[in-house]
Amino acid sequence: MRMRSYVAVAGIGLLLAPVAAYAHHAFSAEFDADKPVQLRGTITKVEWLNPHIWIYMQSEEPNGKVVEWAIEGGAPNAMFRRGWNMQSIRAGTKVTVDGYRAKNGANKANGRDILLPDGRKLFVGSTGTGAPSDPSDKK
Repeated sequence: MRMRSYVAVAGIGLLLAPVAAYAHHAFSAEFDADKPVQLRGTITKVEWLNPHIWIYMQSEEPNGKVVEWAIEGGAPNAMFRRGWNMQSIRAGTKVTVDGYRAKNGANKANGRDILLPDGRKLFVGSTGTGAPSDPSDKK
């Protein structure tokens, strides 16, 4: 009897896992493809955490007010495969970030590209999550 209960619970968990994974990674659940944002500022912190890296930066608004932003990037493993490492961008680096603003208006965005001071452009976004494609992407 006990074994059947364990098997039933495990089976239900396996059936629900893809639903939870899809819900977590859906771009449209949290970010708005119709609200692109470009931020210029200085990195304050980078967190290499699963399931996504987070880049924090301070950006100056046109009125001179400095605002803290949180930028969601891809999964750490995906970032490593793209050539990133924990030293790729560090606190104090001045960058330009292109991405998509959070639906709730918070100072949070899903990052797409980061332009470094030396002119290198790094793709930071998640792929296959419903995020819009960039017109400059090769088809």
